[in-house]
Amino acid sequence: MVNRFEHRPVMLDAAIMGLNIRGDGIYVDATFGRGGHAAAILEQLGPEGRLLAMDKDPEAIRAAKRRFAADPRFCIVQDSFVRLEALVRQKGWLGKVNGILLDLGVSSPQLDDADRGFSFRQDGPLDMRMDPQKGESAAQWLGCASEQEIAKVLWEYGEERFSRRIARRIVEERAREPITRTVRLARLIAESVPRREPGKDPATRSFQAIRIHINRELEELRELLPQTLKVLAPGGRLVVISFHSLEDRMVKRFMRKQARGDDFPPDLPVSQEQLRPQMRIVGKARRAEADELVENPRARSAVLRVAERLS
Repeated sequence: MVNRFEHRPVMLDAAIMGLNIRGDGIYVDATFGRGGHAAAILEQLGPEGRLLAMDKDPEAIRAAKRRFAADPRFCIVQDSFVRLEALVRQKGWLGKVNGILLDLGVSSPQLDDADRGFSFRQDGPLDMRMDPQKGESAAQWLGCASEQEIAKVLWEYGEERFSRRIARRIVEERAREPITRTVRLARLIAESVPRREPGKDPATRSFQAIRIHINRELEELRELLPQTLKVLAPGGRLVVISFHSLEDRMVKRFMRKQARGDDFPPDLPVSQEQLRPQMRIVGKARRAEADELVENPRARSAVLRVAERLS
């Protein structure tokens, strides 16, 4: 099926600049989406360059094959990025990759397609899985999770102040009838929230939290980040675009820890070299420019960070 939904890659120029692409380099787009970043990488690669792309979403895989099947420099794998090290090892590229790009979160086509169940603005089946063929859907989880578990997910992943009220209402309502549609869940959430944030739908935080939980997004990011140290070549870049404060905090702490090096008591007289730092941070965290926000409002929460592997 031809993709009906437009996708504009966020912070495209900044991400490509951060990768510092060399024509004969090896690169990994670990979150292919609909290929906007991948296309820009391929534009800068020469005949000897290579790009490995990954995505869980079968629609993303189909889009990649339609768009890049004829390009011998390109390879797409349907898998989670937690398999990064294993996939790179299979290709004999361990320690040879010149750049890794992570564009975290949900893509515009996933949000815009009501059948995927990510959006509270359109009625659709309450699914939310990046790969609809694997794991438990949001409806299945909400149908059996305890009130305490639901409240914990909404609070920890969505920072939802009214998580307990919402969880209580979900459990009460599912006893009457299973919650299987996005609009019904959004309505239950709105009815549970006594005070609303200006300019934000009351379902925003809860839908985000449930999606993160269903897809193990933070757990998988935590598993992935240490793998980048084995995958990257000296001088190779890690570029991460985050849309959630918990994701960005995890990325920031990882990069800072690798730039700082080994943990020694602060009063121990050791030089920076003796601390054996693994990375250096490249520039400051960046946000989308004003003109991009006008064209693509979904970029408003994006934060881009870059780090380079040391020798």
